[in-house]
Amino acid sequence: MLNMSAEEAEKRKKAVFDSMSERRRKHILKKVGYENWDPFIEPKDPIDIRRDPSKRTTKMLVSEFLQSRSMEKYSNAYGSGVLEICLGIVNDDDRYMGMYEFSCWYRDLLVREGHVKQKDA
Repeated sequence: MLNMSAEEAEKRKKAVFDSMSERRRKHILKKVGYENWDPFIEPKDPIDIRRDPSKRTTKMLVSEFLQSRSMEKYSNAYGSGVLEICLGIVNDDDRYMGMYEFSCWYRDLLVREGHVKQKDA
């Protein structure tokens, strides 16, 4: 906030923090800490131009993935799930990061126990 004293900014920051749900406060404390948290930062880029570490947009990632699958192997629900998890991962959403990490762990478990061959995984 440009025309605000440090004391005023801290009061507003505390008011915003105190008005949040307990879950959201815990998330902020865990992720960045209260001191580093800035409730007044500018929003991120629009979703359609956000890019992952490979410099691909969500649309590019989903298209590339679905093109690697045969049309008979996926439904609209499958494609919708791909889009949803892709958005969550690109946006670094904890819920989707958990789903992704579990999926990788589960695939590795099945391979390790011999239920799935490495090339099938």
